[in-house]
Amino acid sequence: MQLRRTTIPGGNVQRWLIRAALLSLWLPPVQAAIEAGFAERDITPEIGQERPGGYAKAFHKKFLDPCKVRVALFADGTHTVVLVGLDALKISRHVVQDARAEITRLTQIPGDAVMIAATHSHSSGPVGNVQPGEYDAAPELLRKLAYEHTSLADAAYLAKVVRQIADGVKAASDARVPAKIGFGVGHEDKVGFNRRLRMKNGQTWTNPGVGNPDVLDYAGPIDPAVGVIGAWDLQGRLLGTIVNYALHTNISPDGISANWPYHLEQTIQGALKTNAPVVFLAGACGDISKIDTLSPFERPTEEQWMQIVGGRVGAEAVKVLLTMPRGTDIALNSRAKVWPIRRRLPSPATLQRARTVIAAAKPAGNPELTEWMFAKESLLLEYRARITPDVEVEVQVIQIGPAVYVSNPAELFVEYGLDIKKRSPFPFTFPVELANGGVGYVPTEEAFGPGGGGYETRITISSNLEITAGRQMADAGVALVKELKPGPVPGRPRVKQPGLPWLFGNVPAQVD
Repeated sequence: MQLRRTTIPGGNVQRWLIRAALLSLWLPPVQAAIEAGFAERDITPEIGQERPGGYAKAFHKKFLDPCKVRVALFADGTHTVVLVGLDALKISRHVVQDARAEITRLTQIPGDAVMIAATHSHSSGPVGNVQPGEYDAAPELLRKLAYEHTSLADAAYLAKVVRQIADGVKAASDARVPAKIGFGVGHEDKVGFNRRLRMKNGQTWTNPGVGNPDVLDYAGPIDPAVGVIGAWDLQGRLLGTIVNYALHTNISPDGISANWPYHLEQTIQGALKTNAPVVFLAGACGDISKIDTLSPFERPTEEQWMQIVGGRVGAEAVKVLLTMPRGTDIALNSRAKVWPIRRRLPSPATLQRARTVIAAAKPAGNPELTEWMFAKESLLLEYRARITPDVEVEVQVIQIGPAVYVSNPAELFVEYGLDIKKRSPFPFTFPVELANGGVGYVPTEEAFGPGGGGYETRITISSNLEITAGRQMADAGVALVKELKPGPVPGRPRVKQPGLPWLFGNVPAQVD
């Protein structure tokens, strides 16, 4: 490069520029400021499409509120990390892989830096337990059981989800700006309850019924922590919020809905007068729901319940957002581990009994219908396991400064989430379930013992990993977290010099 010689009073610009260029070779590069971008895209299903969840088919008949993809993206000039919250019951591994490939094509962001997590909304779109074409080569009976009697994903809807995830990440990347980031944890213990109860017969039951005289106590803990990250631009405008909380989104409103996270977002946006997206990431809540079995009071309606849960969690998040310090010294990083976990299979005796049950006419009422449903699941799983005896599992960690998100693809029992938090060296540790795949319930090993029980332990086409799967996932997550170094927690600036007393406050007491 040729420098133009210009003389000014008191010095020579050419000489000054050469000196500055040489000096820059010895100085460390200026650290790029943290940037953040948020975006959302619509994935609302159509009226008449299948409603996911449960072991049978159900269909949407009306609309309540939209289902969305919500994206939080952070970049520091070296690393880019992405968190995606999806208003869906679950997300299959092949959908994650397709979405990541499209994200990389559009943005060059590597797939292993993108965490894609379903919120587990039971009132969302047709992502299914059975995937399109999965049983096309099966015997006729199994094809009928899979396609006519089981929750089935819609191929066109899955393609839409992939497009909207990738487009949302691209939009968040394009929208990123220099930002200040804050971290905090609130406490909400009035809307989440362990739904597994110890019974007088020595077993553990799931949802044994309010007022049941045979209930002794809750079988496990809850996690009341409301984990919050907020991002603001340098002018103080809220860009977006990430909320992590361990509670099922299995409320059953009469219509299409993002479930209670919709009211979480509405509460935050309403209180702060903003349209900034709220990315909800579910904590380890495979055994946590909104039902307090030990409460003697009548339950709200399902739609009231959504407002109560979303409102209380959202209000707690607002309190945290209003008081959290903000900073720009934010380290980013990510790690991931992928490995196969073996499926559990029904015994030969269970399979023989299942064939007998299915050979009879489908019953109309419980408990016979429950037995028929589990028999159907056993036969479908036995076929699937012959093709894929192992399940590919990914555990991923994403660091944002002093916070780390630790994923798993399961409906993981809360004890594992609490264990991950306890063993993590990070001041803010947020487990994220149903991320980067969907493998169903993963209970504790105790749940399979003599005092265990509950339907989460039953073997189905969606929940069938070996008994040690939860421990494997927790240990893998903690090991990955320990490869990273926590960043500093932003603090408030200290007072530079003592203040002066108020003139009308610095006076003696007056008694007459």
